[in-house]
Amino acid sequence: MTAPATDQRSRAPVRHPSPGRRRTGRWPLAVTLLVLTALLVSSATVGLAIGSVHVPPGQVWGIVTHALGADGAEPGWSRARETIVLDVRAPRVLLGAVTGAGLAVVGTAMQALVRNPLAEPYLLGVSSGASLGAVVVIVSGVTLFGPVSLPAAAFAGALGALLLVYATARTGGRITSVRLILSGVAVASVLTAVLNLLLLTTGRGNEARAVLAWTLGGLGGVSWGTLWLPSAALLLGVAVLLVQARNLNLLLAGEEAAATLGLDVARFRARMFVLLSLVTGVLVAAAGPIGFVGLMLPHIVRLFVGGDHRRVLPTAALGGAVFLIWADIAARTVAAPMEIPVGVLTALCGGPFFLWLMRRDARRHTDRGVA
Repeated sequence: MTAPATDQRSRAPVRHPSPGRRRTGRWPLAVTLLVLTALLVSSATVGLAIGSVHVPPGQVWGIVTHALGADGAEPGWSRARETIVLDVRAPRVLLGAVTGAGLAVVGTAMQALVRNPLAEPYLLGVSSGASLGAVVVIVSGVTLFGPVSLPAAAFAGALGALLLVYATARTGGRITSVRLILSGVAVASVLTAVLNLLLLTTGRGNEARAVLAWTLGGLGGVSWGTLWLPSAALLLGVAVLLVQARNLNLLLAGEEAAATLGLDVARFRARMFVLLSLVTGVLVAAAGPIGFVGLMLPHIVRLFVGGDHRRVLPTAALGGAVFLIWADIAARTVAAPMEIPVGVLTALCGGPFFLWLMRRDARRHTDRGVA
């Protein structure tokens, strides 16, 4: 009978940790969410305070609590500062938080659905449809719905692109993820070509400049009256995805394993693609196509909380909100008084991250091949 392995100094049996007991380096979910919530509150405070007119953080909270009715004391600030904080900066900061959270959550789910780490919210051509709808309004000058004409047209374009992608991907009554992705790429290319044609044929340069500014993404010009739709889309998307987190986890094991465990993979993917595309369309209509948020944040979050979508989804939502608020702060202040489109800054962050991600995956495949 073989004796158990022992340490030469203590003569005590050496215990080899089982795979289930190994340290994973993951942060406790409660601690992670608490830290990110604190970061979100502090980031929103900075976003409300910084600008052409600096408002002290204490005064920011005084204005906010007074507006909410929690502070009945006499205001110690000017009416102009209250207007700046509540009517100019607050809707912008909230839109940044909502858009960042939504894109991060959609990107997380999209990467699980197609089992591709390079997937992102604009995979199915929704952003191209939204951009085309916005360009039609800018170039034609038609404003049937007043100040909400541009976001309404952008959402209509996103919805039209989604329907076109599904119509072209459906063959024999079935839709596969491969055909869906290929149809999305093809439709996006066609819509982008139409958009460029409109820009080339327009007779005024100001319209082309406005189109370029919108397609680079931005949070300016938002009002309280237009915030309810992206906020509702975010809440709906997060709620449904949290309910479906177990099914998203099943897809990580492969389609056959998921089907064996009772998941109708084709139907589940089709429903999720519709939901994610609609949420993305609403977000793009509100803020323009802001890239790389939905690609970067899911990977960054998984480094801290692992791959379980019950942990990843809420963490990605908070992380995306914090990231886009700071990106917008930088967009407003780096080249002040000129404002940089926030999509430019997210691309400057996301481009190098994208290259690093591809190199990391290439090294993994090479190591597996050698092994």
